[in-house]
Amino acid sequence: MENKKSNLFHKKKNQKIKPRLNSWAKYSGLSIQMVITILLGFFGGLKLDELLQWKFPVFTIIFSLLAIFISLWLFIKRLS
Repeated sequence: MENKKSNLFHKKKNQKIKPRLNSWAKYSGLSIQMVITILLGFFGGLKLDELLQWKFPVFTIIFSLLAIFISLWLFIKRLS
């Protein structure tokens, strides 16, 4: 009898923990994707500005902002 109660308790506990772990994994994956997208945009723009040798970092600004908008769009798309 005690063993059945113990098993039932562990099953209920695991059922409560599993959705939390799934949402944690989902949101941490989204945040990593956002960071990588923004960094790729920034460093891509930086390299392009270095290649063209412009005084003002036009492509760094444009690619960084574009990467932020793309990452936010992907974030919103994944949540809905």
